[in-house]
Amino acid sequence: MGSYDVSDESPERRFRTLFISDVHLGARGSQADLLLDFLRYHDADTIYLVGDIVDGWALKSSWHWPQSHNDLVQKLLRKARKGAKIIYVPGNHDEFLRNYYGTHFGGIDVVENTVHTGVDGKRYLVIHGDIFDLVVQNARWLAHLGDKAYDFAIQMNRFVNFFRRLFGVPYWSLSQWAKQKVKNAVNYIGAFEQALSAEARRHDADGVICGHIHYAVIRDENGIRYMNCGDWVESCTALVEHDDGHFEIITWADHLQKPAQVTQVAARAA
Repeated sequence: MGSYDVSDESPERRFRTLFISDVHLGARGSQADLLLDFLRYHDADTIYLVGDIVDGWALKSSWHWPQSHNDLVQKLLRKARKGAKIIYVPGNHDEFLRNYYGTHFGGIDVVENTVHTGVDGKRYLVIHGDIFDLVVQNARWLAHLGDKAYDFAIQMNRFVNFFRRLFGVPYWSLSQWAKQKVKNAVNYIGAFEQALSAEARRHDADGVICGHIHYAVIRDENGIRYMNCGDWVESCTALVEHDDGHFEIITWADHLQKPAQVTQVAARAA
């Protein structure tokens, strides 16, 4: 990866803020190499790591830590040393870090949640979101079972897309298709969004920025802006805030695309 030969010292695009979630380092499905490639092109004054960056669940079942995962950690630490403010909000897969709220690791601050203030002064609650997932909170065995099923779906998806690439057919996401088509998944996503939006109101915030469900979106509903970073297991998306204050989702799913061809997803109406 990183075949475009762009220097680490001069990324092509710089943002005010970058939000990344659900990288799942330590899981076989993690596409850390693509995120590393993305970070060679993009930089920000502030970087939020919005949970599930490291997958403690996967590491407990079988150790998997290739060089690309180590390189990504070193890349983030290097950005912190160069002056980027990095804030880590742990999720359920990296819940072991919840014992270290208020501490600093190599210039990275670990917090339970935080509020990000936009250019226009609007306040956004930054939280992973798993505490609003009843399956994770009340039936952890079922959550782990679902995690295994998701890993299997990812492997099948890569198998299908291997042949699609051979025939010059664009990338297709099995899990993203299911999330849009399967009624239960649609209902779950809708309920999750409503719960997070309600939590933003309780914090007197104008919006919420989260991860957890691996479904990137920017949505305005009832005066609250809901923004989900997506993931770096399949869709490979990041949420960014530009210097003028507007947010967008950047998709980096295909490592062969050039920066100018990066898909940008605008805010969608509710």
